[in-house]
Amino acid sequence: MNTRADTRVFVGGQRAAAIPNGDRGFAYGDGLFETMRAHRGNVPWWDAHWARLQRGAARLRLALPDQVAARDEATDLLDGGDGVLKLVVSRGSAGRGYAPAGASSPTWTLSLHPVPAAFPANGLTLRWCAMRLAIQPVLAGIKHCNRLEQVLARAEWDEAAARVQSADEGLMCSSEGDVVCATSANVFVLAARRWITPRVDRCGVAGICRGWALSALGAEQVRLSVADIESADAVFLCNAVRGILPVARLGAVSWSPHPQVAALKSQLAAAHPAFTATSPE
Repeated sequence: MNTRADTRVFVGGQRAAAIPNGDRGFAYGDGLFETMRAHRGNVPWWDAHWARLQRGAARLRLALPDQVAARDEATDLLDGGDGVLKLVVSRGSAGRGYAPAGASSPTWTLSLHPVPAAFPANGLTLRWCAMRLAIQPVLAGIKHCNRLEQVLARAEWDEAAARVQSADEGLMCSSEGDVVCATSANVFVLAARRWITPRVDRCGVAGICRGWALSALGAEQVRLSVADIESADAVFLCNAVRGILPVARLGAVSWSPHPQVAALKSQLAAAHPAFTATSPE
């Protein structure tokens, strides 16, 4: 496991010593990011991450770095090791103000981080977040750099820890009350022998592991209520860093390990070598 953290900054295609003054990503969150699980110097889902980055760039109308150059730099940074690779792309530098006109070449960074510690082997404990996700279809699905809703939601159970109400993750609803996701993962539930997951057409992120699981399970995308989650036969979370994460408890509701979730974990291990049985997640 790679335990070092390293960051490289680029303006256009050139290395830079630091993020430039006036960078719009820093000033306004005017950018996109991808967080990718690496294995032995490679990013198995690189193409899927880049495709989502392209969708986001088209939505925000910002330029991306050259993909070949970005991947070459990623390979060099990984140096044959494992870890979590984060790519951030901002619109670049411009004068003060919201208008994006005049932005220079995109600023982008690559950083390498350790694989996170394992969650409990018997499944996650979840909580409901009080923070709601605003409905904004233009930004739905993409991984833009404004994550204040998730930051505030994640702070809720840090504050609750002193009252013995801690959890491994939290589920978030939209401002209209439908369940959307966890703070840093997508959610799937088994109900009436079918797998379903919330739509992310109004808010939330279309996760890379979510896309894989949709195909592997033949799952449906629907609007889910709180009651749909709490009455499910099985629940799991997923993201591109930790893979498939079975859920054991949500408030007063608990679930036993489900064979279909275990089978899906085995399928994922065959599709992405970082998620083998010996992996932390």
